[in-house]
Amino acid sequence: MTDRRTTTARPPRLRAPGVKVPAVVDPVARIAVEVSLPHLDRPFDYLVPDPLATSVVTGSRVRVRFAGQLVDGFVLDRMAETDHAGRLAFVERSVSPEVVLTPEIARLARATADHWAGTLADVLRLAVPPRHAQAEGRAVQTALGFPASPAPGGEVAGWARYGSGRQLLVALREGRSPRAVWPALPGPTWPDEIAELVATTIASGRGAVVVVPDRRDVSRVDAALQARLGPERHVVLTADLGPSERYRRFLLASRGAVGAVVGTRAAAFAPVRNLGLVVVWDDGDDLHAEPRAPYPHAREVLVLRAHLANAAAVIGGHAVTAEAARLVATGWAKLLAPSRVEVRASAPLVRPGDDPAAARQPSAGGRLPTLAWEAAHAALENHCPVLIQVPRRGYLPALSCDSCRTPLRCSVCAGVLATSGAASAPTCRWCGRIATGGGRPWECQECGSHRYRATVVGARRTAEELGRSFPGVMVRTSAQGQVLDTVPAVQALVIATPGAEPVAQGGYGAALLLDGWALLQRADLRAGEEALRRWLNAAALVRPAAEGGRVVVLGDSSLRAVQALVRWDPVGHAERELAERGALRFPPAVTIAEVSGDAGAVDELIAATAMPPDVQVLGPVPVAADRARPASQGEVRALIRVPRSSGADLAGALHDAQGVRSARKATVVRVRIDPVDLG
Repeated sequence: MTDRRTTTARPPRLRAPGVKVPAVVDPVARIAVEVSLPHLDRPFDYLVPDPLATSVVTGSRVRVRFAGQLVDGFVLDRMAETDHAGRLAFVERSVSPEVVLTPEIARLARATADHWAGTLADVLRLAVPPRHAQAEGRAVQTALGFPASPAPGGEVAGWARYGSGRQLLVALREGRSPRAVWPALPGPTWPDEIAELVATTIASGRGAVVVVPDRRDVSRVDAALQARLGPERHVVLTADLGPSERYRRFLLASRGAVGAVVGTRAAAFAPVRNLGLVVVWDDGDDLHAEPRAPYPHAREVLVLRAHLANAAAVIGGHAVTAEAARLVATGWAKLLAPSRVEVRASAPLVRPGDDPAAARQPSAGGRLPTLAWEAAHAALENHCPVLIQVPRRGYLPALSCDSCRTPLRCSVCAGVLATSGAASAPTCRWCGRIATGGGRPWECQECGSHRYRATVVGARRTAEELGRSFPGVMVRTSAQGQVLDTVPAVQALVIATPGAEPVAQGGYGAALLLDGWALLQRADLRAGEEALRRWLNAAALVRPAAEGGRVVVLGDSSLRAVQALVRWDPVGHAERELAERGALRFPPAVTIAEVSGDAGAVDELIAATAMPPDVQVLGPVPVAADRARPASQGEVRALIRVPRSSGADLAGALHDAQGVRSARKATVVRVRIDPVDLG
């Protein structure tokens, strides 16, 4: 930020540098131009012509000439003088005098870029939606400052179930900034409890930001806030709103017309006035990880924002991540855990399905042990729906040879073969080619067999099997492309993939968590943590044990994640996970940067990086193909591991090395800090 050299484009008028220009307002604007090249990741000073003196304000959009081209930019500051020794160009025009980049969000964007070794321009694209002129005109013109008193409503009784729940509300009401990790009890009340936190914060005259994984969670929190605060007291920000409506709601927050924003990961940058509280729900969901550069995570952005703005922070979910456990271990946050008495009163009865005495039921395709069979029948007899969680969508999403068990791969692109129906032939999930042709059946390349079997059974096949096993019972499927929000309290089997489980009115009578091995055997650092998170989220939709709610998980009962589910102990699992990662030097105990790209480019970037002390470089190694896409030819990956205390130094060194390479127009290398999908 100290290097303020500017473009050498010829300005319309020239004035002596360093000389204060007589004007009503400061004549120099410091601007962040929308150029993502790392070697240009700094602000540039421009002169403001007199006709634009009142419209070019801090936080507004402008157009400037940069390297001979007109580019967009944001005004970071207005100054009376510049310390640049060369000539300054003039601002070409003001796009709008609307303040869309507040000083708080500008600081957060800069800190986010620094933390993830990215550029400010990339972060601002995530933080500020594109301008929509009609929406700017239609947005409600209101005086800054939202009403402090919330709508009438009593305190949510749910917070009394947590050890320090009432103290948390008192601290928010008094304008303090507590920080908590909240392992929420099972049940449907978590949106109401979040709404109570928001209402209490607004009552203290401050604003709140709530970030949840997906649209369905947004709808639930939105309804709870509507009931608690009343109409037009908050806005929803999601990507599916459309450019006009999204920008209009963004302006309502930036102008101070509303006191709270709820949305998905981009809402972490919502410009709420006088921020007092940030809340992230289910922080282990990979939807919180931004897939675009510089790949920030919503939880970490909100933690950073709470630190910079001195705001309260609540990290909640039915599960607890190792990252959240680390915040408690370092003292940054306090654990807001319920007592075991409250857990037993709220949770369903959870049993593992690997009891040796539990015989298989052939009518259920050999997939349901007697324990699961009995739990489903008991729930259906009580006219309650039954939730069946299946790890994969589709019919048979993965196949293998029936003789030698070799996974089926496409002979053209080596993609995964799958079937979409009972009569369909194996088809490549990558290139779409059918594995049979020319009148010849599929043949295993290892043993020559023409028979194949299912490696993983998808939601559609499961629905087909269970529909035959439970005649006369309605079967509904909720998966990608057809996600159900709610189901009525009737006899029904609801087959759902993780994250697509609909909410049942009154709760499910039972939940069957199938194919637990498919989640636990993934080649992923977070396999156990992710499996437990998905199981807890599904089990939380089941009625308490006192009302007959039962959960059966088909997994090895000796595994840590299964034991944590049976005991309903997400905190203990997270603490042990954190301890193991510390011993093995994995995130979040350390910082790991993943560098991937062309082999020569990766080697060049590593060589150009001024590594901090105690660094360990692992690789580079070829990038293996995954189920989503084949690996690019020649693509490699290297992992750079440093102690947590050196994470900022590593990010800065990688940013500087990328700047050196981008100045030479070298091949782009992707850098991700602490990626969530580290395999």
